[in-house]
Amino acid sequence: MSIDSLPEFIAALDHAGELVRINAPVRTHLEIAEIADRVMKQPGGGPALLFEHPIMPDGTRSAMPVAINLFGSSRRMCMAFGVSRIDEIGERISELVTMQVPEGLMGKLSMLPRLAEAAKYPPKVRSGRAPCQEVVLRGDDIDLDRIPFLQTWPGDGGRYITLPMVITRDPDRKTRNVGMYRVQVQGKRELAMHWQRHKSGAAHWRAMAERGEVMPVVIALGGDPTAMYSGSAPLPPGIDEFLFAGFIRRQPVELARAITCDLDVPAESEIVIEGHIDPAEDLVMEGPFGDHTGFYSLADLYPRMHVTAVTMKRAPVYPATLVGRPPMEDYWLGNATERIFLPLLKLTVPEIVDYHMPAAGIFHNLVFVSIDKQYPGQAFKVMHALWGQGLMALSKVIVVVDSDVNVQDPDEVWWIALNNIDPKRDTEFARGPMDVLDHSSQHFTFGSKMGIDATRKWPEEGFTREWPERIVMDDATRQRVDELWNSLGLDPQA
Repeated sequence: MSIDSLPEFIAALDHAGELVRINAPVRTHLEIAEIADRVMKQPGGGPALLFEHPIMPDGTRSAMPVAINLFGSSRRMCMAFGVSRIDEIGERISELVTMQVPEGLMGKLSMLPRLAEAAKYPPKVRSGRAPCQEVVLRGDDIDLDRIPFLQTWPGDGGRYITLPMVITRDPDRKTRNVGMYRVQVQGKRELAMHWQRHKSGAAHWRAMAERGEVMPVVIALGGDPTAMYSGSAPLPPGIDEFLFAGFIRRQPVELARAITCDLDVPAESEIVIEGHIDPAEDLVMEGPFGDHTGFYSLADLYPRMHVTAVTMKRAPVYPATLVGRPPMEDYWLGNATERIFLPLLKLTVPEIVDYHMPAAGIFHNLVFVSIDKQYPGQAFKVMHALWGQGLMALSKVIVVVDSDVNVQDPDEVWWIALNNIDPKRDTEFARGPMDVLDHSSQHFTFGSKMGIDATRKWPEEGFTREWPERIVMDDATRQRVDELWNSLGLDPQA
């Protein structure tokens, strides 16, 4: 059975020994973040944390517990998705996208169950008042200061919402987008929406601004863990994140109509913040913010969101995350995305065997790719193909290796790469869009990127010398030593 709500997820983590409850009073101003940062950097990502008595900036105790690091390990990501391995989801996608129509009537009929799986989990809008609307606040009753939003770093511009589902609609195609963007709290009923220009939410806002229309926005916090994750998934424009979440959990996401705008939210959200953005208004200063790069992103102008309603459960839990110098919780979210979307990447770049975005590369700075090399220059073809794949266009450095290199092991990749490359011959430079948070690019969101061909070189690539073989012990000797090992008085084998 799938997990349908944040409290259910927390209970499952608690039962599995994956959660630590913090009973001591801890301040939402920096202290929760400092504790979470130390835990996230423990081997394997550390446990999830539930702060049961958060202390607000004014010294009062919040009635809402704060949950953090919920997704911060491989095991917890698997629990969130209801799988034993994250790769199971990618394998299901691979089956769907690689189907070939078989011969004969019976063969065609045998495909129907697999085809149906792709479309049988659309989100469903439930009738009546949803759990996320047990409490409804409007007008002067709205006070965002009552929610235990965190300030995570000393230089931050204030308190931030860090684990939201920001829900908007394309004004032309009427398709929904769910994004995970940081949102700064700027008053009792005002927020600043950090929409990077490459994101779908920002595209919706630009389209609404051109029309001069007020844009409805909803921020949902909590819900079933697959819906919470879906906002971070790099889906193609027009693909509904909640449909994707339903596919992962094999059960539709239940939605409810917002109180003050024509948008739907997960019915099991803990807290929902409804509002709008008026394109006629001036932008507001948002930031600085201690970001996932490990550096502060600078303050800049972004849209102001006016809050028209806050709805919640009677006893909500506030979900949060923390970003900063890696490794952090977002590494595990990104790692799940990496595994899930590998089959789709192979559709357009079929020679890819595997890829990995190591923690130190903070997703967009470094990508390792192994390929089945079949012709000279293929590594360069793959680099440029990846730079043409959605948000992979922001990848600053791509390292391409042969298929026998384990790209999940950064030490092995760098060992091979640094042995295999002639820097002048094997390095490719290109220019293109850069991540908004990249402080080193020549221009804001535009600069250079580098590809490194660390594959074995062929004569056609100008290599005229003999290419050496790796040093590897023969199997017979390894087997004999394996049998002897326990009698040698040495430490257990790795």
